[in-house]
Amino acid sequence: MKLKKITALGMALVMAASLAACGGKSPDASGGGAAANDTSDAGDASAGDTADAGDASEEQPQVAPGAKGTIEFWTVFTGADGTSMQAMIDAYNATNPDYTVNHRAMEANDLYLKMPLAIQSGEDVPDVCINHVERVPLFQEQGFLVDYNNYLEGSAISSANYNPKAWEMTELAGGHYGIPLDVHSYALYVNMDLYEKYGNGVMDDGVLTWDEVNSVADACVADEIMPIGMAWLRVKFLASYAQMGGTLSTDGNTPDFNNETAIQVLDNWVKLREAGYTQKEGDDPWQLFLAGKVMFCPEGIWMYNNVKEAGLNAKIFDYPVFDAGTKGNWTSSHQFVLPKNDNRDDEKTKAVLDFIDFMGNNSLEWAKAGQCPAHVSIKEVAEFKDMPQAFLADENEELKIYDYKYYGYAVESLDTVLGEVLWGRMTPEEALNQAVQETKDKIEMSE
Repeated sequence: MKLKKITALGMALVMAASLAACGGKSPDASGGGAAANDTSDAGDASAGDTADAGDASEEQPQVAPGAKGTIEFWTVFTGADGTSMQAMIDAYNATNPDYTVNHRAMEANDLYLKMPLAIQSGEDVPDVCINHVERVPLFQEQGFLVDYNNYLEGSAISSANYNPKAWEMTELAGGHYGIPLDVHSYALYVNMDLYEKYGNGVMDDGVLTWDEVNSVADACVADEIMPIGMAWLRVKFLASYAQMGGTLSTDGNTPDFNNETAIQVLDNWVKLREAGYTQKEGDDPWQLFLAGKVMFCPEGIWMYNNVKEAGLNAKIFDYPVFDAGTKGNWTSSHQFVLPKNDNRDDEKTKAVLDFIDFMGNNSLEWAKAGQCPAHVSIKEVAEFKDMPQAFLADENEELKIYDYKYYGYAVESLDTVLGEVLWGRMTPEEALNQAVQETKDKIEMSE
């Protein structure tokens, strides 16, 4: 292993430890960060992961081995969705497979550090992992992942059975490196009772523009209702930026998102905050939304159980837009990946694929956790069709899934500055220039 790579991994471990000490919150959590059981790539920590999530993963019970042993499965599902994932695994283990599945959940930052280190050391290497799709290109390039194409022939797993965009994202360098579990979007929740009173019909076409937010905001504020919540800023930035054709890197290598399109996105935030249309710094807009004090609140589809528990009359729509003709939600995908593992032979690898196929065909439980399963069979299940996130299963090009191989570095850098912009401590230009330079520095350090 190169000394530079060892040093970079060591520095990353120190950074992860410092994040964990702060409860895993990314810096843009000022004014309400990613919500409590957020499963997305939040820094890349799931914001619901507790400060001792890494230690908790060591204490998880071990499943009894099957006739031929166990499949070691690492995931990032430490929040409420972890319960749903474990229920699916328990259902698989109840089929009496030759290899039972042992689930080890850990905070996402931990997994993205521990998986490469385990592969490089050859010790404690998992048989299969969940990675966010944005992480797969760099891990593939670094040689950490196994090509599924070596095993798909004769398997029940086929591209035709999955969301095409989510499948396509892991077609890399002539191989295939991920099987999608889901697509999970950061969309828009609308309090329909408040909308009936203050909305003035702006969403009757199912699309909310930023101009329409401004047109109804004063009536809300006059009655101490917040027009729109602003939390987990990185995905808000990415959703709007992608709607307008923005990319993190024009050439696929050098970050260049410090441009006029990105400035337009952030200028819109500044205007909303200066007009008094967002929460005050330090307030949690999601909790205010659940309390009936916010009309429009972007959040993850996986948070819908909170809405049901609160008894709120709310619906999910696409993320707000600048142009009513161009929709787009920030979306990620949890993908099953095969880490390089000399102890996993072909027989066991085929057993892993059987497990993945079972999870796809039986992912209604995952939908109940608020997710949108990637396996197309679920789209035809009546119970899923009645779920509020079901419309996203038919959106492909409208889902803005990022494929920049240095995505992790870029969003970590954005996390440090976006809150500073929203609360007026940095200009959009200053923030974007700093984030791009930090991304460049991270890339240089990792090579």
